Amino acid sequence: MGNLYDLVIIGGSAAGASAGVYAARRGLKFLVIAKDLGGEVALSGEVENWLGIQHTTGIELAQQFSAHLKSYNPDILDGTLVNLIKRDESGMFKITTDDKHEINAKSVIIATGAHSKLLGVEGEKKYRLRGVSYCTVCDGPLYAGKRTVTIGGGNSALESALMLADIASEVTVINKNTIFKGEKSLIEKISKNPKIKIIYSVLTTGFLGDGTKATNVKYKDSDGQEHEISMDGAFVHIGQIPNSQMIPPECEKNPFGYIMTNLDGSTSCPGLFAAGDVTNVAHKQIIIAAGMGAIAALSAVQYLNRL
Repeated sequence: MGNLYDLVIIGGSAAGASAGVYAARRGLKFLVIAKDLGGEVALSGEVENWLGIQHTTGIELAQQFSAHLKSYNPDILDGTLVNLIKRDESGMFKITTDDKHEINAKSVIIATGAHSKLLGVEGEKKYRLRGVSYCTVCDGPLYAGKRTVTIGGGNSALESALMLADIASEVTVINKNTIFKGEKSLIEKISKNPKIKIIYSVLTTGFLGDGTKATNVKYKDSDGQEHEISMDGAFVHIGQIPNSQMIPPECEKNPFGYIMTNLDGSTSCPGLFAAGDVTNVAHKQIIIAAGMGAIAALSAVQYLNRL
């Protein structure tokens, strides 16, 4: 593994793997730094919106991403986290990892994604993807005709409830605040939807289940009394945290920490590109991240050609 690369791709999920395939096909000397190829895709549960495959699972799709990228025999640095990226006066990037690797690169693609905020309550990790989901677009259709709960008070939660109202038999929204914090039009829609029940000023305290799947969500009201709701699936939408902490401070992020990108995947730092859920893209979807990875790789090729 040489120390100087045309391109270093940080992240190996949909955006990173896609960028790697395009980098390989363009003949770049590149390195992929990823804890595991396929990444967060593996946590998606059932997947029915990946074009060309009517039904698969997140695990199967992640394995396919990994196999496709590995078929090009790229350099891969496994099991490491990027600690720091610096850009020197010559425009070269120096990347340092937690296990003391130092890599130099002419260009970099950040494809590290974002992670969902967890409630941090009893049973949440045990029943993740077994009745507790963090993506209504991904998993909502699996609950057709079933009882669902959405937890949250922002736009994501409101959109989740409205989507579920067209799918599920019951939709209950649990909001810890006295009001919703989302867009007025969305608030009006869920308030007028007879299929949606809203519970304000309560705190979710846990999930119960039969050992295989979640069956109940627990919450505590403003008087401290605990209650339970029987359900088939819960959707947690309390925000996401972008994995963008490693980029140089001069590279622009929005107030929520997402990397600001142009349509070609470029950032405010020349030679640094970003793709997928770590960016300010409006919709966080596997297929969108894969497309953004391809765009970022092709843009990196153009950048390298101009050097």
